[in-house]
Amino acid sequence: MTENPQDSQGRQDGQEQEAKVRELIKDTRLAMLTSIGPDGRLESKPMATQDVEFDGDVWFIAERDSHKVRNITANPHVNVAYASHDSWVSLSGRAEVLDDRAKLEELWNTFTGAWLEGGPENPNNILIKVNAESAEYWDTPGSKVTQVANLVKAKVTGKRLEPDNEVVDLDR
Repeated sequence: MTENPQDSQGRQDGQEQEAKVRELIKDTRLAMLTSIGPDGRLESKPMATQDVEFDGDVWFIAERDSHKVRNITANPHVNVAYASHDSWVSLSGRAEVLDDRAKLEELWNTFTGAWLEGGPENPNNILIKVNAESAEYWDTPGSKVTQVANLVKAKVTGKRLEPDNEVVDLDR
């Protein structure tokens, strides 16, 4: 059976988009993790991304007795938002709380140790793994001078600025 060239192109485009998401978030260590509280309100907490495997998964370390862990245990739907000086990424997916000491030791670093007590041996330290089902990104590539020039051009011409924007299906 021969492969449909359109299917192959779709996979290639998906891989390129996934690589773009990975590139945009790899240098942005801090993210906002939004979970759903017991009253249904959205609750966002700043979190340090520990690892971006980006086959769609991102990892965080949290305290077992924290609100975010309770929220995720009750309702796993989350959003993870990243922002840098020229790009933004929003990941939507499901989170799970994992008690995996080996993975916790692998991901632990001095940055984590500044925020959480006791190291990976502390039974209150736990992993949050977010399996992203979709991503949306906005990117305004170029130097600050280029970005300012584009803003001025948009103002003068009356045409709105068009950043690179894509929605990426990661749930394959």
